[in-house]
Amino acid sequence: MARVLHMPEVAAGAQEAVLQTWGVTAGVPYAKGEVIATVETDKAVVEVEAEEPGVLLRTLVGEGATVTVGAPIAVVGAPGEPPEAAGPVLADPPPSAAPAGPPPVRGLPPDVPSPPGRGRPSGAPAAVGGSRTPERVFSSPLARRLAGEAGLRVEDIPGSGPNGRVVRKDVEAAVAARLAGEPAVAEPAQASADPGAYTEIPHTRMRRAIAARLTESKRTAPHFYLRGTARADALLAMRAQLNQGDLRVSVNDLIVKAAARAHVRVPAMNVTWSEEAVRAYRQVDLAVAVATEAGLVTPVLRDVAGMTLSRVAAAMREYGERARTGRLRQDELEGGTLTITNLGMYGTEEFAAIVNPPQAAILAVGAARRQPVVEGDAVVAASVLTVTLSVDHRPVDGVVAAEWMKAFLELLENPVAILA
Repeated sequence: MARVLHMPEVAAGAQEAVLQTWGVTAGVPYAKGEVIATVETDKAVVEVEAEEPGVLLRTLVGEGATVTVGAPIAVVGAPGEPPEAAGPVLADPPPSAAPAGPPPVRGLPPDVPSPPGRGRPSGAPAAVGGSRTPERVFSSPLARRLAGEAGLRVEDIPGSGPNGRVVRKDVEAAVAARLAGEPAVAEPAQASADPGAYTEIPHTRMRRAIAARLTESKRTAPHFYLRGTARADALLAMRAQLNQGDLRVSVNDLIVKAAARAHVRVPAMNVTWSEEAVRAYRQVDLAVAVATEAGLVTPVLRDVAGMTLSRVAAAMREYGERARTGRLRQDELEGGTLTITNLGMYGTEEFAAIVNPPQAAILAVGAARRQPVVEGDAVVAASVLTVTLSVDHRPVDGVVAAEWMKAFLELLENPVAILA
C-alpha cells in the first residue's frame, strides 16, 4: 500500500536536514536494508535504509534540498505498485500525516505572503473577487543564503526556476544589478568592501554548527587550563619498536590509550555535565578530532580502556578515512567525556582548545621537540611534549584535573604502562 515517507530525525534534536542524494530510482523495486536516501546533518552523512521491500513511487524533494524533520520527501509502495498509486495518497493524506507537496525549507514558513509588486509564477491562478491570495515564494537553500549575505530578500528577486523558484543565478544577477546601479564609495575606510578585494566562501552547515557550538561553550562553560610537559623519548622509542613488526601505530594512538588509562586511574574525570546532574561513566569513551575539508569532526571511540593498541590504531585509521569522505554515522559523533586534538604533526608546539560540551575536557597536544633538560646536575637533550588540558569547571574541580594530568604525564614517560 502506498504511503508517504517523511524526513527522519537522524540526529537528536535536529530540526532539519539536507537530502543529499536518492539511493534508489523511482519505479525500480528495492530490497529491505537497501539505502533509499542519503541525508546530511551538521556533521555527518546518514544513510536511510528501507525497513521492508518496496518501490519508490514518487520523489517530493530534490537532491540538495534542506527539509524540515517530519516533512514528506517521497511516496513509497509495495513491490509492484504502479506510480499512479501515489496520486490518492497525495490527494487525500491521513490527518496525522504532514501535508504533501513541497516541504517547508529553512527560513521560509509554509505560507509567506508576497510583497506588493511581486509577480506570481507563470500558470499560477489569479486572485478571485478582488481578494489577494498570499503567494508562496520558493527558493533553493543556497539562493536564500546568498541573498541573506548580500542583504537581499528572495521575495524581491524574480525566479527563473520551475514554478518561479529562485535559484543561485537569480541571486547573482540581482547582486550584479545592484552593484551596477550603486556609485563607488571613495572613503578609504570602505576600500575593504570592494567585492574585487576578497573572495567570499559561503558557510557550510558544518561550519555554522561548529561556530554555534564553540561559541555556546565559551559563553556557558567556565574554562580553566592546565599545562604539562613530558619527556617523550621512551614513548617514541617504544613506538619505533612496535612498528618494526606488522603493527603500525602513531604517537596519537599512544596518546589516546594513555588518556584512557588516566581516566581509569582518575575516574572523576570520566564525566559529563547536564543541568540536572553530573554523569559519571563506567566505560571510557573518547573523542578524537579529525580535520576534513568541510571542517573538524570528532568521532568517538568506545571503551578505549578495554581496547588493545592495535584496535585503537585500526579504529583511528578507519574513522579518519570515513571522516574525510563524509561517511561517519551520527551515532559515531555522539558521546564521550574527553576530546583529544593533536596539532603536533603541523609543528605546533603548544595551544589551548575549547571544550566540546557536554564533555568535561579537551586535551590539546603539541609537537615533541628536542630541548635541553636538567637531569640531575647535568643538562641533556631530550624530546619534550607539551599538552594543555582545557576543563569545564562545572563538573570537574582543579584538584581532580591536576591528578589526571599527573597520571597522564607519568604514562607518557613510562609508556609500558599504557599497554597494561
